[in-house]
Amino acid sequence: MEMIIGGAYQGKAAYAKAQFPDVDWKFGGEITEAELLKAAGVLGFQEYIRQALKAGEDLTGLAEKLAQQDPDVILVSEEVGYGIVPADAFERQYREAVGRVCTALAAKSSRVTRVVCGIGTVLKDD
Repeated sequence: MEMIIGGAYQGKAAYAKAQFPDVDWKFGGEITEAELLKAAGVLGFQEYIRQALKAGEDLTGLAEKLAQQDPDVILVSEEVGYGIVPADAFERQYREAVGRVCTALAAKSSRVTRVVCGIGTVLKDD
């Protein structure tokens, strides 16, 4: 598993597509769990978490499930925990869920790259 993370509009998708040009990329906000567990690459992974929370799904164990069923997936996710804490309860829940799931996924990933201004910096490379 590999993760590419970074803030909004930092060039994560372009970086990922340049690094992995042959990957059939899916968008996190448009896929089901079954599709996620078979995807080669997912752009906007944080949007998968948003849609799952809105559907009332329990995300406990998602990192473990992904690591077991789709160990070669490349996940591209926005870091959503910076800035002002939202007043809206769902938005706070969403930010926490993204942070917790991505932390667990990063621990299981063989490589984690953070993209800022289109430049990737490897944070973890096992």
